[in-house]
Amino acid sequence: MATLSSASLVLVHPAPLERLVIPAALDGHAGTNRATGGIAQIAAANDLEAIRAWLARFADKRTTFDSYRKEAERLLLWSLVQLGKPLSSLTHEDCLRYQRFVADPQPAATWIANAGAGGGRKHPRGDARWRPFHGPLSPASVRQAMVILNVLFSWLVQAGYLAGNPLALSRQRTPRAAPRITRYLEPGLWQEVKDFIASMPQETTRDRAHYHRVRWLFTLLYLGGLRIAEAGGNTMGQFFVRRDADGAMRWWLTVHGKGDKERLVPATRELMTELSRYRQHLGMTALPSPNETTPLVLHIGGSAGRTAGSTTEPGRTKTEGPSHRPLTRAALHTIVKGVFAGAARRLRERDEAFVARADLLEKASAHWLRHTAGSHMADQQVDLRLVRDNLGHASLTTTSLYLHVDNDRRHHETDEKHRIDW
Repeated sequence: MATLSSASLVLVHPAPLERLVIPAALDGHAGTNRATGGIAQIAAANDLEAIRAWLARFADKRTTFDSYRKEAERLLLWSLVQLGKPLSSLTHEDCLRYQRFVADPQPAATWIANAGAGGGRKHPRGDARWRPFHGPLSPASVRQAMVILNVLFSWLVQAGYLAGNPLALSRQRTPRAAPRITRYLEPGLWQEVKDFIASMPQETTRDRAHYHRVRWLFTLLYLGGLRIAEAGGNTMGQFFVRRDADGAMRWWLTVHGKGDKERLVPATRELMTELSRYRQHLGMTALPSPNETTPLVLHIGGSAGRTAGSTTEPGRTKTEGPSHRPLTRAALHTIVKGVFAGAARRLRERDEAFVARADLLEKASAHWLRHTAGSHMADQQVDLRLVRDNLGHASLTTTSLYLHVDNDRRHHETDEKHRIDW
């Protein structure tokens, strides 16, 4: 629990929102930016309750909730600890000070976990060593933090809790150079990753299970262009087949992605072949059944042999076992990082001339595969509008014949030009 200085009523140490105790003088019930005279749309009586009301809207979106809580928590704690004032009394000038603060949180011992060891290590929220930061924020992370806080302030104004948004004056965007994708693997480096996967050991049952899972995961992330959270949050039952305008049967994958948006990903022949290969290794039918609840990527071991509800012996129905629990985003991330690290190690062992490429590969993450997929599709001259739709950079519209024909063309070009070539 955060300790209080009775002389100044300023919080001495930051604490997570769920353990935070704020004195009445700082809780925001009488903040200088509180709305007066109107009808409040939320029942919050203080800043902490208002933040919780805002976060409650994202309770079913774990990744968004964690990200939004982190930024709201940091600002609230900074306002209390550094300024000794409620969040609902922050001014535009205060927000500018905060923007500079997150780029270098000082004093480090107060704000950064493991500050003496250079930061970077995370501790559970109930641990006394927990801190709001793990190091200074990069320029991109600072921008993202301010965007999220602007969403928070705008909502609190709309809810009738605040009189105005102190960040609204900062919305003028400074001209920036055209963005350039740098976090991707050029074809030669991508081939090194595939070669490493192909060389993975398969002597034991567990080795083989790991190999097949890695091959399928990288296929899914590359050919499908999926985000890591999408690979963990969707199921095999979302694959479906339909006849196109020319009478050909084509497979698709419905992906529920970022911001609750839904998109259709072309399930190319290669993708479906790899799906069948993965499922048959697990002892499952080659193709998924409609509405099947099997996660896209399974745990190793347990009862992965059959889909939920399939019959295992006369008169007995097999229920979902531990293996049918979806892998977490962190677990998938660990698998991907392990492959990149292994491929980098092989490069270093080959020759000193490959050290720089190995260093780059060690920095790669699952999201690099998404950028790599988009870059390689563009390099193969897949229409950029089709690349945009494949990666979900625009909302899907499937209500007109014209767009239906476009979808058929998108599938055809993706199938012909975007290949993994194991």
